[in-house]
Amino acid sequence: MKIHGIDITCQNAPKLDPGFVPINKFNVEFLKTAREPFAIAIERNDRQTSTYYTFVRGTSEKMEADIYYIDRFIKNALWMKGGFRIYVCGNDTVFRSIKNAYASDGSRAFDYAFMSRVYEQEMEVLQVSQIPAADETSYAIGRHLNGCRIGFDAGGSDRKVSAVIDGVAVYSEEVVWYPKVTADPDYHYNEIVSAFRTAASHMPRVDAIGVSSAGVYVANRTMVASLFLAVPENLFDSKVKDIFLMAGREIGNVPVVVCNDGDVTALAGAMGMNTGNVLGIAMGTSEAAGYVDSKGYITGWLNELAFAPVDASPHAMEDEWSGDIGCGVKYFSQDSIIKLALRAHIELDCARTAAEKLKVVQELLEKGDHRAIDVYESLGVYLGHTLPLYYSMYGFEKVLLLGRVMGGKGGNMILDTARKVLQGEYPHIAAGISVSLPDEQSRRVGQSVAAASLPET
Repeated sequence: MKIHGIDITCQNAPKLDPGFVPINKFNVEFLKTAREPFAIAIERNDRQTSTYYTFVRGTSEKMEADIYYIDRFIKNALWMKGGFRIYVCGNDTVFRSIKNAYASDGSRAFDYAFMSRVYEQEMEVLQVSQIPAADETSYAIGRHLNGCRIGFDAGGSDRKVSAVIDGVAVYSEEVVWYPKVTADPDYHYNEIVSAFRTAASHMPRVDAIGVSSAGVYVANRTMVASLFLAVPENLFDSKVKDIFLMAGREIGNVPVVVCNDGDVTALAGAMGMNTGNVLGIAMGTSEAAGYVDSKGYITGWLNELAFAPVDASPHAMEDEWSGDIGCGVKYFSQDSIIKLALRAHIELDCARTAAEKLKVVQELLEKGDHRAIDVYESLGVYLGHTLPLYYSMYGFEKVLLLGRVMGGKGGNMILDTARKVLQGEYPHIAAGISVSLPDEQSRRVGQSVAAASLPET
């Protein structure tokens, strides 16, 4: 297969998506003939800066591949680390393409608006003769399990809460809710408070509340979150930005810490395995990711891999929110199961929620339906080809897979298939990393328990 003039060979293709082209394979083939240096730096809050050094071809007849490679490279780095300012040192044509893309009316207008909102500064792309030095910081957060704590995991399809006493969950529950399609923010608030109160009723007191939620949170405040997509913009600041802090005050004057659910996933894995350098991936309503460094610290990076591209095919599925194609959310979430199920000719009632559709496929898998087997094996192939891309970004040693998609028999099938792809096509990476699932209970409520450990008392 040829992508922007680059020949790509893929030995293992997903049965239900034979046109899938792993971006990592495109990158490897592109760099074999790229010789012109190209440097990138991305600045985020507190002047933290991530730097990258790579190459382009730089010849006019091959600029299409150069522009595509750098566009995907920057997009992956941006959604991994976050940032509002991109410094570019290199080819003028490639720079102009990136500058035009990351503008209010450019092809990356969604990314531009998202990052500008998160960091409360207008995003910009600058050409420089030398990029600034790297400046990275990680944070010692979590792992506090003393006392009586509430851990809340705000998922897009269900909300989970745990009452945790001295590190032991004495009560956990899951409740289906509909945050992404509900416009009234009082609905979200009342559901959150209800979960807090339920957990509190199972403990003699509440010392702290930790929250794991999809989205971007700065100083425990909601900056951007898919949970509140339907809430009108004019109500966001007054009703949503401090929603978890306000809900916490209904319980008492206790510390409340809010973290991205991906970071809590990684923290749960690091705590469970008593190690660091862990990438956590939660496959549910979306793809949530988080990373705990070799010190066991949360990095403060964005880790929004749902928006990071994994498929180089020009026919890849479009993400409705960002408007881009080939992004992780369509490969490692309920959306992926639904997409593949339809291709496998599994009938799904369009009136059902994504979680209900997932359950239908899971039930078929339990019965040994060959169509459902194809769905889960195809997702496993996606994962096997994408982990090398994530490895090139993070350099992790361990990967922990959680979330509703990974529940039951399907989770083991995804894992087994991914391992086969890794060992067959990426043996040098497979030899240095471990990919695993927690036990069934931890898959479902592990994040809420880890969330309980976030606040320091």
